[in-house]
Amino acid sequence: MKVDKYIHKVQYYETDKMGVTHHSNYVRWMEEARVNFLDKIGFGYRKLEEDGIISPVLAVECEFKNPTVFADEVEIETRVAEFRGVRLVMEYVMRKLPGGEPVLTGRTKHCFVTPAGRPIILEHSFPEFANKLKELLENS
Repeated sequence: MKVDKYIHKVQYYETDKMGVTHHSNYVRWMEEARVNFLDKIGFGYRKLEEDGIISPVLAVECEFKNPTVFADEVEIETRVAEFRGVRLVMEYVMRKLPGGEPVLTGRTKHCFVTPAGRPIILEHSFPEFANKLKELLENS
């Protein structure tokens, strides 16, 4: 699996007074899709944290294409864009279903640290996870 597809249905509480999805929710949806992606490749957040790996978000980038409204279904494609041992970049493409109208493109940048905040080089400490990320990157 090089690209995962996750479906999010826009909830009423995610919309603003104008009836469109508030921009802050798209960052939450990227996290939902990323958590789903990592679960599917066998390295969900629960497992990572049990293994002593914390992965904070360093940066978020979004380019909004078209709005969404209550009850829209949004397909979120998620993939590994970069992996450099201590840092990971994930990319997201959101499209409205059924038709595929573009909604958003985005990226999140992450690092890997211990619970005490010390950087972790995955190749040394968790080679199985590092190899999986490399494999996904090579196949994208």
